[in-house]
Amino acid sequence: MKFKNTRLLSALACAMALAAPTAQAQESQGVSKTEITLGSIQDLSGPLAGFGKQLRNGMMLRVNEVNEQGGVHGRKINLLVEDSGYDPKKAVLAAQKLVNQNKIFMMVGHLGTAQNLAAMPVQFEKNVINFFPVTAAREMYEPFHKLKYAFAATYYDQMKAAVPKLVKEKGAKKVCSMYQDDEFGLEVQRGAEDGLKAIGVTMVEKTTFKRGATDFSSQMAKLKAAECDMVVLGTIIRETIGGIGTARKLGYNPVFLGSSAAYTDLIHKLGGKAMDGLYATMTVQNPYLDDASQPIRFWANKYKTAFNEDPAVFSVYGYLAIDSFIRAAQKAGPNLSTDSFIKSMDTMEIPRDIFGSSVQKFGPQKRLGSDLSRLSVAGPSCRTTSPSKHSQPPYSGGLPPQ
Repeated sequence: MKFKNTRLLSALACAMALAAPTAQAQESQGVSKTEITLGSIQDLSGPLAGFGKQLRNGMMLRVNEVNEQGGVHGRKINLLVEDSGYDPKKAVLAAQKLVNQNKIFMMVGHLGTAQNLAAMPVQFEKNVINFFPVTAAREMYEPFHKLKYAFAATYYDQMKAAVPKLVKEKGAKKVCSMYQDDEFGLEVQRGAEDGLKAIGVTMVEKTTFKRGATDFSSQMAKLKAAECDMVVLGTIIRETIGGIGTARKLGYNPVFLGSSAAYTDLIHKLGGKAMDGLYATMTVQNPYLDDASQPIRFWANKYKTAFNEDPAVFSVYGYLAIDSFIRAAQKAGPNLSTDSFIKSMDTMEIPRDIFGSSVQKFGPQKRLGSDLSRLSVAGPSCRTTSPSKHSQPPYSGGLPPQ
């Protein structure tokens, strides 16, 4: 009888041993009893290093806050940041390191369109979510993929709405464009062309430049010769400064309109008075240390104390990306996995915040939180103004009660 029991126990042990690898395979990497490991890829050494460092700092501010409060269901967040230098090939190497060596649970706030497109296949092969990439390209949520989550109104939607609005407001007769010759620039261009089409207008002239270009004299000479009185810019920091600066030197002063990629105080800080009058779309407002809003002032001064520099709009993007992850991870419960996180996001609604973001809503087939943006114009005080009049909730430095 004892022998039979022993054989039965041995059979059960074998069955459990065979089942164990299957159960383990269903667990998500990057989640332990005490820690959640997140990854992010930023430009810390290339043309967008200003953005990348602001993003990293904003993310770290929120990580430090939640860890000081005990973490998410008792787990501290460990954020690992790799540098892509704004190079898609380096982004792939960074993704391989984070996903395969560091075993991250999720990629959060990755900067750049081409860089995200290059890295996502590496992530998806290991079931790693691409959460709130800092690019407004449609590919961040289209075509549908269960591991894609985007927060920003796309460059396409921004331009499709803003271009006809500004054409009417300024009475522009000849609309032209200058854009970066890649997927980012093309999305700006497509949105602008479709926006013009909606009001029966055709783009008169267009010109492009390669990523990393520093000389825009031929492009601006071409647009000036075409007598364009409004120029849509598919540019980021230095291309915006270089393009507009070159135009001013040529005595050429059309209305310039950029996407949210050109909505940053760095452009005015580096480009000076020549940047006055630049229009740009925006999804959140820039946080100034002396802002009229007390919650924003409090947050901005907390950021400066932590990093010894003023925050900017990309600092906000980083902070909100981590904050949104925390909200969803809290809602997912103590048994955090990729599947439980996705289930949490299926009914997720992220409320308006102190920075003026729109309400974000997600669902089983909805991977873009909001398609709303606003138009701003840079003034002589190096600030941007916006017609938004939304009220702002108080800043708490942490999650509101769930």
